[in-house]
Amino acid sequence: MGDKSPKSTQKKASQKQAKTDGSNQKKQQLITAQQATKAKLAANKKK
Repeated sequence: MGDKSPKSTQKKASQKQAKTDGSNQKKQQLITAQQATKAKLAANKKK
């Protein structure tokens, strides 16, 4: 049986949020890196 106290559920919720924030940040960094690569390729094609 798990702890159902409000403090416990609050802690679990905040831990879950921190985990999703971390994964979202990694995804955003990946997207940014891909966009930068595409921009460099486009700039090289213009030369």
